[in-house]
Amino acid sequence: MLKKRIIVCLDVKDGRTTKGVKFQNNLDIGDPVEMAKKYYEQGVDELVFYDIMASARGERPILELISKVASQVFIPFCVGGGIGSIEDIRSTILAGAEKVSLNSQAVKNPDLIRQGASVFGSQCIVLGMDAKRDPECPSGYRVFINGGRVQTDLDALEWAKKAQDLGAGEVVLNSIDADGTKAGYEIPLTKMMAENLRIPVIASGGGGTVDHLAQVLTKGQADAALIATMVHSGEYTIQAIKRELSLSNVPVRM
Repeated sequence: MLKKRIIVCLDVKDGRTTKGVKFQNNLDIGDPVEMAKKYYEQGVDELVFYDIMASARGERPILELISKVASQVFIPFCVGGGIGSIEDIRSTILAGAEKVSLNSQAVKNPDLIRQGASVFGSQCIVLGMDAKRDPECPSGYRVFINGGRVQTDLDALEWAKKAQDLGAGEVVLNSIDADGTKAGYEIPLTKMMAENLRIPVIASGGGGTVDHLAQVLTKGQADAALIATMVHSGEYTIQAIKRELSLSNVPVRM
């Protein structure tokens, strides 16, 4: 059985790690380079670094900071935020990222997914998606962009399928409704995506306890779970999370 991945997310704003609830009221919680090193040493499987304001502000990736983080971690490292061209993808990978997450920029220019996959390979291209419950959408979920601030006409499942067909290698699926609440992942959304896509689905938004992770990795059929608040708060270490998951018969890399 494939091992499930535990991924820590660093939301970065103005060069500092930040954390909010449902994309609001973000607080400064530390230096991303130091935090990345700590989680790497604790045994996290992958790291994701999002510049949460870059697309909204029309800024490009912070290559110097990406390079500093990459120098501290020797695991897959994914970067998102402000990546709007093949040149941005190239410079982000050259700065030390193994993968890039395309979210708002992919909605504005879907061909960026196809171009990125053809030049760098699908394994480098991650679809980042911020989805919110909306009964008017066929799947029940609507895509939002620019850090959850701007509503689109896209249905979440239709957009994920299109991105998969264009060459995205996996999808990080963030529930705006659950984001930062620590009340559990949006299981119906994750399960629907996992059942309808061929590519790995990474659940994001709402992880507060190890049981939440176990639920989304089993019932939700996610290939990986993204966590932030759980570890940023100091409530859990990566080792403790993996130990508990293993005891619950969830296969993880120890």
